[in-house]
Amino acid sequence: MTLLCMATVAVATMARAAWATPAPADAPAVSASSSATPRMFSRDEITGIIDNTRRIVSPNGVDERIKLRIGGIDQWVSIRGRDRRNPILLFLHGGPASVVMPASYTFQSPWEDYFTVVQWDQRGAGKTYAANTEAQMSPGMTVDGMTDDAAQLVQYLRKHYGKQKIFLLGHSWGTVLGTRLAQQHPDWFYAYIGVGQVVNVRRNEEIGFAFALRKAKADHNQAAVRELEALMPYPGTGPMTIPRIGTRSKWEAYYGGLAYGRRDFSYDADAGALSPDYSQAELAAIGKGSLYTLHHLLQPLLSLNLDNVTAFRCPVILFVGQHDYTTSHELAEQWFDRIQAPSKHLVLFAESAHMVMQDQPGRFLMHLVTDALPFAQKAGDAAPAEITRGD
Repeated sequence: MTLLCMATVAVATMARAAWATPAPADAPAVSASSSATPRMFSRDEITGIIDNTRRIVSPNGVDERIKLRIGGIDQWVSIRGRDRRNPILLFLHGGPASVVMPASYTFQSPWEDYFTVVQWDQRGAGKTYAANTEAQMSPGMTVDGMTDDAAQLVQYLRKHYGKQKIFLLGHSWGTVLGTRLAQQHPDWFYAYIGVGQVVNVRRNEEIGFAFALRKAKADHNQAAVRELEALMPYPGTGPMTIPRIGTRSKWEAYYGGLAYGRRDFSYDADAGALSPDYSQAELAAIGKGSLYTLHHLLQPLLSLNLDNVTAFRCPVILFVGQHDYTTSHELAEQWFDRIQAPSKHLVLFAESAHMVMQDQPGRFLMHLVTDALPFAQKAGDAAPAEITRGD
């Protein structure tokens, strides 16, 4: 699973966020296209440029970054779309506490033509962690408590935007919340969309470990082999620790089981460091929130097993990266075969690992539009389509 791998990434994000320093107060404004002598841009200038490129100008659009009172604490959401008539798509991020909002500008903007997209920093994560004390957040830092938080957010979205149903997309740890919510309230959702679906966490650790060790041996990477073999038997039957999971995660990610064709996740952390949605302090809170959240959720998640949780009363769509070893693609495919639902559909992304929406962003959007959106269009919950003409 992505537990410590994502926490490590979050700490890297915190460190990278510190690079930007403000430009001198008397420095002339220079655009990227200017012929003037180049200079270093401040972080504020760069985030301003990024924010301007994704600015929603359509009169029926929505662009809100708001703090909601959910589960007794302040929780942050971003709500963006170019037409309020489109269906809502709620994105449940992974981790736990691995927020997607900071780097969402790198892939999300085209989604906003078809959906009103909601990014939510969950309890203990990112902007929400920064907005509360740990003592305030701790009572709800359980799987049940965070599922309740998600349910309250869905209820707000349905009421505030006048929607009977929405789309629910869970990524990685977010699929734990998503699966529970879809089963508890199937009438709230056009479909549940699982990306990097969690099924059986201990079995997942075993498969990810075997992948990393196999790749390390084939690569004659003695350092990796030595570190991995020192963990054997893995995961074993005893308690799992953050260092043990971290070693497995490090080498699994190194061999492309997290981001296809990449040896680390720095590209996402670097992009997040330039997020228009985050202050420097909020970026620094990502790593702190990840470690805090793991303290509460690590052991409960290691016992999670959804092997027999297969009965759904709403449509189910799974997006599976064919090289995903962060949450095993094998387990997700086997689980899909056992699902009973009014409708089910699986898409295997041939050049993706765990980060499908970043590994193959065009194909990801295409399948959101062709496989998910029709459920809302049939109910009349979508803006009018384009008018096209031809011979």
